[in-house]
Amino acid sequence: MIIHGRTLHPGTATGTPIRLTAPLSFWGGTDNEGRIVDAHHPQCGAVLTGRVVLMESGRGSSSASSVLAEQIRARTAPAAIILSRPDPIIPLGALIAAELYDLNLPVVVVPYDAVPADAVLQVSAGPDRATIAW
Repeated sequence: MIIHGRTLHPGTATGTPIRLTAPLSFWGGTDNEGRIVDAHHPQCGAVLTGRVVLMESGRGSSSASSVLAEQIRARTAPAAIILSRPDPIIPLGALIAAELYDLNLPVVVVPYDAVPADAVLQVSAGPDRATIAW
């Protein structure tokens, strides 16, 4: 199947999804290995590295963009991030990593429940639109 979405940051990725049941801030919410360390997050302990993260939205702190950019550089970031609501902080981190390190992490907006959490996902986010296939 294929669904189409809105590109917030371009790129391509393939990975197994992880559906987060609460918003996440990368600043203070994840460690340098890509693990969720926010003790109040329902998926605390889950590793996001190389996964396609499905979440409703980010949880802010403008510093989260720099943490995400550093995780992209260190290759401990998710492979892609799929949101159901646009978020300015997450694509900013992806943009910083693209500009500084020439590394692209796709960030896409599609209806949260339209993406399965039990199939390998292929994310392709171009300037005009994004596709998610499984």
